[in-house]
Amino acid sequence: MDYKPYITIINDYPEKGVKFKDITTLMQNGEVYKQAINDIVRYAKDKQVDLIVGPEARGFIFGCPVAYELGVGFAPVRKAGKLPREVVSVDYGLEYGKGVLTMHKDAIKPGQRVLITDDLLATGGTIEATIKLVESLGGIVAGIAFLIELAYLKGRGKLDGYDVFVLTKYE
Repeated sequence: MDYKPYITIINDYPEKGVKFKDITTLMQNGEVYKQAINDIVRYAKDKQVDLIVGPEARGFIFGCPVAYELGVGFAPVRKAGKLPREVVSVDYGLEYGKGVLTMHKDAIKPGQRVLITDDLLATGGTIEATIKLVESLGGIVAGIAFLIELAYLKGRGKLDGYDVFVLTKYE
């Protein structure tokens, strides 16, 4: 399916020169949103995943329904201070500074096959940090699935050696 007609481009948001990809219009269309989830589920079935992991918040929007359809669990990746139990954490680079992502220390059992989901692959920093969290807990990254890839930001370069699935790409 061509998802681009369902994604609204907002010029100069959040700052001048940026062409923001608004996925809320895709999510508001039940049939299209369902098709996107089903496409990721089809990809994931071949990966024999035990768990879905997604970074907040849009990774939840895609990861939770995929986990539900596959009958597997979902583990959230959150910003520092948002998870109530013992966590592992990783620092990662942001456009202006650094951030910290965390997961519960018991979220992944060693050897579990994990599919990471998110809405957007841009510079790759968030997903690179998420991979580090998964692997630090002994998880095996079986695949990484995105709705959108902004290829011109070259984030895929940070994911060399990983199986990446993308539903739509902007060059």
